[in-house]
Amino acid sequence: MKKSELKEKTAVELAALGRDLRQDLFNLRLRQASSQLEKPHRLRLLRREIARVETQLSALRRKTT
Repeated sequence: MKKSELKEKTAVELAALGRDLRQDLFNLRLRQASSQLEKPHRLRLLRREIARVETQLSALRRKTT
C-alpha cells in the first residue's frame, strides 16, 4: 500500500489494517517454523508495511492531540 493511500485512512481503519497485517505475519512465521514458507521475502515486506501503518497512525495521534 502506498503512503498516499495510508494518509487517506482514518485511525480506526489504520488500526484494523495493522491488526490484519500482524495476523498475516504471525501466520507466515508459523509456516516458516514448519518449513512450508514458499516466499520468505514476504516476511520482510509485511514488517515494512506494518511499520508504515504504525508510523501513519502515530502521526494521526500527534496531530489530534
